[in-house]
Amino acid sequence: MERLGISLKELEGASCCPAPGVFQSFDKKTWLTLASRNLCLSEALDADLLTVCNGCYATLADTNRILKEDNDEKAGVNEKLSEIGKEFAGKIEVRHIVEYLFREVSPVKIRDEITHPLDLRVAVHYGCHLIKPSHERKLGSVENPSFFDELVEATGARSIEYEDKTACCGAGGGARSAVQDVALRLMEKKLEHMQRADVDCIVDACPFCHLQFDQGQYELAGLQGKEFSIPVLHYSQLLGLALGYSPEELGIYLNRTQNSEFYTKLGEMAENKFPGKKLGEGIDSQKGGVPV
Repeated sequence: MERLGISLKELEGASCCPAPGVFQSFDKKTWLTLASRNLCLSEALDADLLTVCNGCYATLADTNRILKEDNDEKAGVNEKLSEIGKEFAGKIEVRHIVEYLFREVSPVKIRDEITHPLDLRVAVHYGCHLIKPSHERKLGSVENPSFFDELVEATGARSIEYEDKTACCGAGGGARSAVQDVALRLMEKKLEHMQRADVDCIVDACPFCHLQFDQGQYELAGLQGKEFSIPVLHYSQLLGLALGYSPEELGIYLNRTQNSEFYTKLGEMAENKFPGKKLGEGIDSQKGGVPV
């Protein structure tokens, strides 16, 4: 982020956001209180709160809005927060890294900073909470969004259109934990669309979506013998590659779904400028898994 002129502060003592959806449907007050505690930590730093996760963004942004608009909810939450010496004031904003980069930095500025343009065909996955509800997120069309695609293409990559692009990854709403077979079927359908589009990798903006696509491919291969081997990157990893950071520095080799052809392509694009471990070493491109 410093390369883009952004100064970050560490949010020490933060807890889980907590997760949106299921949690608040059982106990909304506790959900609001836990989220507002995290907001208080950011308020103490006098800094907006930046997240790299769609789910965290939904919980924290929605809590911030609810407590700013509803004095009764705010009073109830502050009564609980007073027990730990904190008070929600409502003086910061919550930002998602993709939303922030698009609005405050811009694809044009990012493109100007790129040192290693990426010749990749990318399947962009927005995820549900980044664009919905649209009347709160206000990031353009919820059916045909483009802001994330523009950020991806600022790296030199091509965002490839595919069927059901804005569909859920399949993990949300507790599905991944409660009904894994349903979650995997939803993911499989989306992976089939991506595969037909002949993409080099998937790029997401949410660690939970990332887990679903990355670990999910491994599970799908083990449980059903269906293999896709489509590498999965968070946008921060894609951007890091385009800024000249090595796959090792970005932890890409730790991703569960590996593909030696993808690593070879990265090496060719970088013209062997990436230092460290030989790309693709120790990777089974058919089954996936971390290098050993």
